[in-house]
Amino acid sequence: MSKLKLSFASALYDRMQALYTGEVQPDGIELNFMHFDEPRVIFDRMSGGLEFDVAEYSSSEFVQRFARKECPFVAIPIFPSRAFRTGFISIRTDRGINSPKDLEGRRIGVPLYTITAAIFIRGYLQHECGVDIKSIKWVEGAVNTVGSHGNPTILPLLKPADIEVNRSGKSLSELIDEGSIDGTIGTSLPESIRTNPNVDRLFPDYVELEKEYYKRTGVYPIMHLIAIKKDIYERYPFVATSLYNAFVESKNIALKKMYNLRALKYMTPWLMRDIDEIFDTFDGDPWPYGLEKNRPTLEALVTYLVDQDLIAEPVPVDDLFIPTYGQGAI
Repeated sequence: MSKLKLSFASALYDRMQALYTGEVQPDGIELNFMHFDEPRVIFDRMSGGLEFDVAEYSSSEFVQRFARKECPFVAIPIFPSRAFRTGFISIRTDRGINSPKDLEGRRIGVPLYTITAAIFIRGYLQHECGVDIKSIKWVEGAVNTVGSHGNPTILPLLKPADIEVNRSGKSLSELIDEGSIDGTIGTSLPESIRTNPNVDRLFPDYVELEKEYYKRTGVYPIMHLIAIKKDIYERYPFVATSLYNAFVESKNIALKKMYNLRALKYMTPWLMRDIDEIFDTFDGDPWPYGLEKNRPTLEALVTYLVDQDLIAEPVPVDDLFIPTYGQGAI
């Protein structure tokens, strides 16, 4: 019996390598793996044109579409990208910004108001630091290039926010460098943080801050999940379990390779120390798949989406993912 041919779009992370090389193959599926350096391109092409059968997809965009019943996808609890984001808040140090509360009333750059990274950062500032995030004027545009952050097809906000589109002909990095904005948040830091002594992180001790936060809350922000076109899942429901198992196997292979320290596979000089930290903080698996180990993070995301007027009311996280009968991870 011939295999079902599916296109799959993702960035080429270490946890995806075995799928890309063919070392891991989903049962009953011939996967055409198309890799992109910038996941934003994948999201825009999925949201705007349903171009791929299976794809890495923004977790916040998926939840918004699901909650509003405007979602042509289903999702499985595989999370290609996740990142703590407190280290991605930059500020002008000469503007009297000495604490998170000092961000109130400021002009802060953001690539796109609705991206998952910005949602988690605003949620952290509101819930952990008591910041009135609705007092902030958000300046929207690409951080280190001129123009917009991708070509998004996004759902409108349920209530207006104070958002200004950057039409200056300059990047957000240039704006914070010259002092036209007071800070930035997002998925990258402004390049001017390396050259301007008045541009720095809001939280210089972000690693220790994030470790304490994770140990206390269990929240490790999930940026992306895996989306499957709904019509494909309805015709071939086996793909959910087949893909889930393959993604788990591929991630397990990547973990084993990372833990082999005889010759460093990554240009991380203190990888051994980092692995010790992984076992201390995450019990050996910093990248869990499945619902239960990620419940606190997903529930936090839903809370933040409601707070920030992106969805009207909470949705149960159990409802977000279709059933899989998959194998475990390391």
